Amino acid sequence: MKYQNSDQNKYFELTKTLLQKEITLTDIDELINVLVFHEYKYYVENNPIISDQQYDILYNKLKKIEAENPDAVRIDSPTQRVASDLSDKFSNVAHITPMLSLGNAYDGSDLIDFHKQLTKLLSKEESEDLVYCIEPKYDGGSIALVYEDDYLVRAATRGNGAQGDEITNNARAIPSVPLRAMFSDKDIYKVELRGEAVIAKDVFETKNKKRKSKGLQLFANARNAATGGLRMKDPSEVSDRGLSVFIFQIAYAVDREGNDMLPSLRSHFESLELLSSLGFKVAQEEKLLCKNIQEAIAFGEKWAAKRDSYNYEIDGMVVKLDDFSLQERCGMTQHHPRWAIALKFKAKQAVTTLVDVEYQVGKIGSITPVAKVEPTPLAGVTISSISLHNEEFILQKDLHLGDKVLIERAGDVIPYIVKAMPELRTGTEKKISFPEFCPINEEEKVHLEKSEGESAWRCNNCSCGAQDLQKIIFHVSKSAMDIDGFGKSYVEKFFELGWIRDIADVYNLDYDKISSLEGFGQRSADNLQTAIEQAKTNPLHRILHSLSIHHLGKKASKIIAERIDHIMDLVSWDTEKFTEIKDIGPVVAENVAQFFSVPKNIALIEKMESYGVDMRQKEKDKARVVDADAPLVGKTILFTGTLVRMGRKEAQQLAEQAGARNISAVSSNLNILVAGAKAGSKLKKATALGTVQVMSEDEFLELIGWEG
Repeated sequence: MKYQNSDQNKYFELTKTLLQKEITLTDIDELINVLVFHEYKYYVENNPIISDQQYDILYNKLKKIEAENPDAVRIDSPTQRVASDLSDKFSNVAHITPMLSLGNAYDGSDLIDFHKQLTKLLSKEESEDLVYCIEPKYDGGSIALVYEDDYLVRAATRGNGAQGDEITNNARAIPSVPLRAMFSDKDIYKVELRGEAVIAKDVFETKNKKRKSKGLQLFANARNAATGGLRMKDPSEVSDRGLSVFIFQIAYAVDREGNDMLPSLRSHFESLELLSSLGFKVAQEEKLLCKNIQEAIAFGEKWAAKRDSYNYEIDGMVVKLDDFSLQERCGMTQHHPRWAIALKFKAKQAVTTLVDVEYQVGKIGSITPVAKVEPTPLAGVTISSISLHNEEFILQKDLHLGDKVLIERAGDVIPYIVKAMPELRTGTEKKISFPEFCPINEEEKVHLEKSEGESAWRCNNCSCGAQDLQKIIFHVSKSAMDIDGFGKSYVEKFFELGWIRDIADVYNLDYDKISSLEGFGQRSADNLQTAIEQAKTNPLHRILHSLSIHHLGKKASKIIAERIDHIMDLVSWDTEKFTEIKDIGPVVAENVAQFFSVPKNIALIEKMESYGVDMRQKEKDKARVVDADAPLVGKTILFTGTLVRMGRKEAQQLAEQAGARNISAVSSNLNILVAGAKAGSKLKKATALGTVQVMSEDEFLELIGWEG
C-alpha cells in the first residue's frame, strides 16, 4: 500500500479538518481512510506526520460514531484490529499470544478514571487501593522473543498484533538479547517475551556524527533508527546499529506438559525481577511498585520532568495492575488489555507548515534565518518561530517555503526543524533564496561576506544600527555585564528613542527621562540606576566578554584578565603575545588583537571609562593560587546526582580551591566522579571505564578537609 504525494497531502489536509469538526455518520469513510493512512506512516514507513495524541483523538471519534451506529462498523475499520507494521521483506510468523495496543491516559485524572474502571471490574470500592507497577514506555520498535528449553528460538516484530515479521537472526545480533536464559530453573519450558528495541541517545548521536562524516543521510530520530534496524537484511548491519532491547513483559509461559506457569510468578513486578536475574535488560530505578494509583501518578509526573536527562527516548509511562490473578479477571478488549494503560507525555514532535523566512542580524554581524511556521501547539507551548541557523542548514534539510515540516522541542525548550516532508509537496512550494545583501538595511546595498571555514554569512560593514542594537542587548545580559532589570525590551525602547547608540551610552542614561516613561516610574528608574552603577565595578573579565569580540568567550576572557592590570594594556599586545598563553588559540588571538587595533573601538572603551566604568583588574580577576600540596592538584572532577550538603556550584568551587579542574562529561580524561543521590548514566559509564575514582559526597568533603 503505497501513497502518492498527492494522496499524502490530501490526507494530511483532511486530518486537520477531521480533528476540528464534529464527526457525523457521513464522515466515517473518510475518517477510516485517514486513520489507515496514518497507521501506514507510523508502523510501516516509521515516518509519522501527526502526534500520538492527535491519532488518539481521531481514533476515539471513530469509536464514538461506530458505537452510536453499530451497523456502520466496517470490517476493515482500525477499531476492529490492532495496527500493523508488516513488511514484505520478511516471512510472517504468528505470535503465541496477541501483541495488543494500550489505552492512553494523558494526565492524573485519566489515571484516576482508569483505577475506577478496574475497581468496578473487580467489584471493589473506588476508594480501595490496588497495587500498580509503573515503568517507562520506551519509544522504539516492539519485539517478541520466544525461548524454548532455555534457548532463543524465534524473534518477531509486533506486526498486526497476531503475526509479525520473523527477525530471529537480527535479534541474535543484538548484544542485550540473551541467546540462552535459564527459565528451566523455574520449570518454564517455553516462554514468549515482549520488549522494545531502542538506541541510547549518546549512541544515536555518535552514529549520526559518523554518518555525517561519510556524507550519509542523518537519522531523523532514535526511534526510526531502531525500528529500521530491526528490519535490516544483514545481521552484521543490525549489530552496527547499536540497538538495545528492554524486556517489559512475560506474555506466555508453560512447562513441558503445557501447563500455564504465569500464576507461579504471581505478579508483573516479580516477573520483571526474574527477567533481570536471568540477564535480560529491564527497567531498574525507572520502574516502581506502587501501593496505590496516587503513587503511580506522582512517579509518572516525576519521569515526565526528567525524561530528557534519561539516556533513552521514552514517550510515556505504562501503568499495569500488578497482580496476575487480577489481570486475568479484568481481561482485555479486542484492542488493548483492560489492566494496563499508557500515560503519554506531551508530544515533542509535530508537523506544521513553513510559511516564511525572516532574517536577523547578530552582535557580530551574523545573519540568522528564522522560520515562521503556522502556530503549532507542542509540549505545552505554541511554536511560531524556529531558528534555521544558517544557509547550510536550509540546504541540508532541503527546506522550501510552503513545506510541511516535522518540528520538535529539544529538551522541551528549543524548537527545531527535524526535516522537510517532500512527500507532502503539491508543487506550489518555493526554494528559499539566501539574501546577497544585508536584509535589514533597506537604504543601501551592503554585501554579505562569509569567512573561509565558517558557515555564517555576516554583514561586516553594518551601518543601519541593527548590529549595534544586538551588541547592547548582549552587553547588559546576564551572561555579560549582568545588569539586573535591564532586559531586551528596555534596550530596544531606549534605542528606538535615541537614548543609546552604543554600549557606552548604557552608563550615561538620563534617569529623570526614564522615570517619566509610561510603565516605569521613579522606583524602576532608581533600581535601574543602582544596577548600572554596580555594573561599573564589574570584574575586568566580564567587561572583556561584553565587548562582543568574535570567539572571545567567558573562559578566554578570564584567562586574559588574569594577565593585565588595565584593559588598555591589550592595545600593545600582538597575536604572538596572546598565543603564548595556554588555552588561547590563534583565532581568538587574532580577533582580540584586531579589535584593540581599531581606533573606533579604543574610543568606545575610553568613552565607557569616562562614564565611570572601571577598566582595571579586580580581585576576582586574579588567578587563584593553589598550594602545590593541595589534595586535588592536577585532577579532573565531575559531580553527578543530587548533593545533600551543598549545591553543585558550591561543590565545584570547593574542588577548584583544592586544585581540581571541573569538566562536564565522563571520558578517559576524568579522574574523579563524585556521585550524589540518584546518580544515573554518568555513574554507570564511569564505573564501566574502570579508570575513574568514584566517591560519595562525604568522601569528597573529607578528602578536601571541608569543615562546614
